[in-house]
Amino acid sequence: MDTETNIRTLFTSAKNQRKELESSPDPTSSVYHENLQAAITSLEECRKITDSISLFSPNETEDDISSGDLQYLLVDYYLADLILKDNTSDRRMILQRAQEIYERYLCLLDTYSMLNARDRKLYERYLEGRDDFSLISTTDPAARRDTKIARYKQENELKLKLEFLSKVPMELQGDDAALREIVLAEIQLCVHHTFHSLDVIGQELKILALMPTTPPPGPEDRAADYRERNGRRGDDYSDRLDPSLSLLTNKGKAGPILSKDGKPLKPFTLLDSRQTLRDGVFRPDHSLPTMTIDEYLAEEKRRGGIIEGGGEQSGRPAEPDEDNLDKADMETMKAREWDEFTESNPKGSGNTLNRG
Repeated sequence: MDTETNIRTLFTSAKNQRKELESSPDPTSSVYHENLQAAITSLEECRKITDSISLFSPNETEDDISSGDLQYLLVDYYLADLILKDNTSDRRMILQRAQEIYERYLCLLDTYSMLNARDRKLYERYLEGRDDFSLISTTDPAARRDTKIARYKQENELKLKLEFLSKVPMELQGDDAALREIVLAEIQLCVHHTFHSLDVIGQELKILALMPTTPPPGPEDRAADYRERNGRRGDDYSDRLDPSLSLLTNKGKAGPILSKDGKPLKPFTLLDSRQTLRDGVFRPDHSLPTMTIDEYLAEEKRRGGIIEGGGEQSGRPAEPDEDNLDKADMETMKAREWDEFTESNPKGSGNTLNRG
């Protein structure tokens, strides 16, 4: 009796805390986190008690479970649902833990043959491929829409049934059959939500698998890395916005150019005088032309970038060569043939459409 009283107290307390968490205005507050952990602890204690006293046995059937103990089938579902609300720990571990508890909930119901035919098929499909499980496996848009509509209607029907059974008259509250039907309706609704949660968990785990394992560098790390790349350590850090002349000449790398033995430690450029360096600093901020337009066209013509010909020159007929008699005869014969053709075919003779 002490064990029965203890599990009933823990389960009732956890259910009340779960309802308060659902109506909490700030899920990120410390109070919300404390209440969440308290509810999780209560449900974990309930599960330990059910396992220690072997409340559920694979050798039994649904009819062997008393109406008072039937509600404890929901311990795993409530526990997994609350674990998913925890945003303070490693998200990947939270998802994997909730996935395992949801699977335990479905396995327990399947042991008692409490899954209907539709949920049984979903459970078998989940066991075949946990990583690729999806409520809507088809890629056909029409089939996906029909599946979503069917599941939405099924969820509404279960909610309406549970709401109706919860509002039975007070004289029926002591009826064992009525209480049993209420718990069975809630179990069926939780099975519906379980498959939806498993679908969401699988998608989120795939997204987390694509994310980098190392966290991105923070602002302090980026600042330190920038100073190291420019040869400035933390000891000689300065708030000056304009670097010194040595940093400019060394491209931001401080330190000696030559070693004590005279070996170069870094690349450097020899300049003829300080005036050359000064001219490179005090210069226009835009690029000045290095050649005239005529010089540019001459260079392009030399490289073959200009195509000659065309334009007005291409429309002028070539000057006849009076010494080429064969070509002159060909031009004469071509002109005669054209004259004979125009005489035999006057203009408009081919247009026969508008003749009366």
